[in-house]
Amino acid sequence: MPEAETPDQAPAEHTGPHAAAHGTGGGVLILGGTPIGNLSDASDRLRQALATADVIAVEDTRKLRTLASGLGVRTTGRVIVNHDHNEEYRSTQLVQAVSDGNTVLLLSDAGMPTISDPGYVAACAVADAGLPVTVIPGPSAALTALALSGLPTGRFTFEGFLARKGSERTRRLNSLAAEERTMIFYESPHRVAATLTDFARVFGGERRAVVCRELTKLHEETLRGTLNELAGWARATQVRGEIVIVVAGAEPAETPQAQDIVGLVLERVDAGERLKNACAAVAAETGASKQELYAAAIAARNVNP
Repeated sequence: MPEAETPDQAPAEHTGPHAAAHGTGGGVLILGGTPIGNLSDASDRLRQALATADVIAVEDTRKLRTLASGLGVRTTGRVIVNHDHNEEYRSTQLVQAVSDGNTVLLLSDAGMPTISDPGYVAACAVADAGLPVTVIPGPSAALTALALSGLPTGRFTFEGFLARKGSERTRRLNSLAAEERTMIFYESPHRVAATLTDFARVFGGERRAVVCRELTKLHEETLRGTLNELAGWARATQVRGEIVIVVAGAEPAETPQAQDIVGLVLERVDAGERLKNACAAVAAETGASKQELYAAAIAARNVNP
């Protein structure tokens, strides 16, 4: 684990063709993590940035007013609306604002900008212009749900929102059927039942999963069970609130035993392939041990190596 930076240490200066050093008095784009429900989760750094930013880019100005009021912060910066439908256009303005020396604070309605939320286009544009981009860390519904799920956390994949229907949805689900990492999805409450039903069909009804609802809010709820059980719950319930679904990864495929597939090696040998090469090819295809395949082939019949 890298050593944590202490408060009196300055960030290391960046180098390279697109480097931009912080703390030079110039402009900077700040991606600010905001509470996903409980306002007490807001950081002091977020409060300070809200109060001092020259420009604040938000999805919804009403959400900004609610956030600032709840935190007891008076904002003085120019507010612009930056959402999925105008982000390409706004990114040009934000690059210019940072280039002009402004501190630009970019927020999504809740959680971390760029993570299934606006901000990615602007962050890339500012970085590509060689200007500073930094982050005020904050709550993330995906990581909160993962930590809460009780499912393996060592390796995981964040899948965000699935396509609502059609071939794109089917292809995506089929591509994840053998995924061994824990999977995290966002979903709208009125599509939870359909999504869990699809998960049960493609991943298997006995696969373990967790539905997290209204994380950090008053009516937070966590439901654990198999995909069949959770799909049944969702079909019988009028699901409300913000939803994160965490699904256990697939069990690793069993490596076949050498004696069960030695016939594949012998077929190659009968076709004229050297035993050593045949063992290597079958091992690459099946994951079996080359050494064990070689020994099994010798035991099966007397083959000229």
